[in-house]
Amino acid sequence: MQCPKCKDLNISSFFCGQDCFRKSWSSHKTVHTQNQPSQPSQTTNDPHLLKLAAALQQSGTTGIGKGEPIEQGAYDPNPNHPYTGTLRPHYPLSPRSAVPQSVALPDYAKDGTLNLLKATYGLAKGLASVKRLSEVEIDTMRRVCRLGRYVLNQTGNQIKPGVSTDQLDKYVHSLCMANNAYPSPLNYHGFPKSVCTSVNEVICHGIPDKRRLKQGDIINLDISLFKNGFHTDLNATFAVGEIDGESQRLIDTTRRALDNAIAICKPGTPYRNIGGEIQPTCDEQGFSVVKTYTGHGVGREFHQAPTILHHSNLRSKGEMKVGQIFTIEPMVNASKSYHVEHWNDNWTAVTRDGVRSAQFEEAILITEGGCEVLTADDDYSPPADHISIPHVKADEGVVTISDI
Repeated sequence: MQCPKCKDLNISSFFCGQDCFRKSWSSHKTVHTQNQPSQPSQTTNDPHLLKLAAALQQSGTTGIGKGEPIEQGAYDPNPNHPYTGTLRPHYPLSPRSAVPQSVALPDYAKDGTLNLLKATYGLAKGLASVKRLSEVEIDTMRRVCRLGRYVLNQTGNQIKPGVSTDQLDKYVHSLCMANNAYPSPLNYHGFPKSVCTSVNEVICHGIPDKRRLKQGDIINLDISLFKNGFHTDLNATFAVGEIDGESQRLIDTTRRALDNAIAICKPGTPYRNIGGEIQPTCDEQGFSVVKTYTGHGVGREFHQAPTILHHSNLRSKGEMKVGQIFTIEPMVNASKSYHVEHWNDNWTAVTRDGVRSAQFEEAILITEGGCEVLTADDDYSPPADHISIPHVKADEGVVTISDI
């Protein structure tokens, strides 16, 4: 669904449903009073932002006026925004990467607008619309997912101090083009880039820009691509050089939480049990699981039923069935606060208290004997005997491009 106020203001803003819209309202409503991101903003009068800024300053949390320096040749488009951490956007953004006519496009690629009837049907119908793929469709998904893993691994190898997130975006785009695949984030509801790069306190949906990675950063690469009529979706959090012990503990805990959830995936398992595995794993480390964002079905649509909640809950209905494919992608904050705020770009989601956040994501196929981690790395060690990984290659193999 689209926010009615955003529709009146001609702002591209969509939600998976009424419940998602309601949960996001406290942070989302601020975009109705914000300036366009290409123009420096003035001091805000929005009571929500003023209250947040005052709380940050009173608590001593990094916020307004305490950001890292903006690099030469770049600027912060919203210098008076009440940032929760030290990270700042580095504008101007580079032009959107071109896609040749030979690459097949998803329905939203040209104008950023999904076929809303098709996109919302599955979520509205809920469990009745959870797709169960045929063997031919599953084989196609295996190959597309393997290509997604290749792109993630190759791009992860480029991460080092001094590389900008914009360079990583161009690298992802080049790999996709070399393999006749469309980068699914590009122009999805208007998203301007081919990959999401979420650094430090950014939970998800970070927009690649001119900021260069620094020693001690952590960064999540969220890779999604579309080929042969199917999407894949996976992500991982990487260390930039040497990182502190707390950041490493956060990364390790997040990965372990995902693996604990994967370990219970098999026919008949209730979807709600996923959060029941993830949240206790994080709670015992003093971390929190973000509730605003979820896992989802993936296949012919980028996001489709079922919705996968990562926190302990009793609301998720239904159970896993053979032939279903969905993602599990917990976002974990390095504090007890699971709350989310957003930058003025209406994409970048950050921790409310400015602490770091990590995420990992895999696409899971439910099989007769358990499950298959379609996006698994070649050296992935399944956390249970009923879990397998695919042993197929991407459709046309892979094409290596020059390093950054």
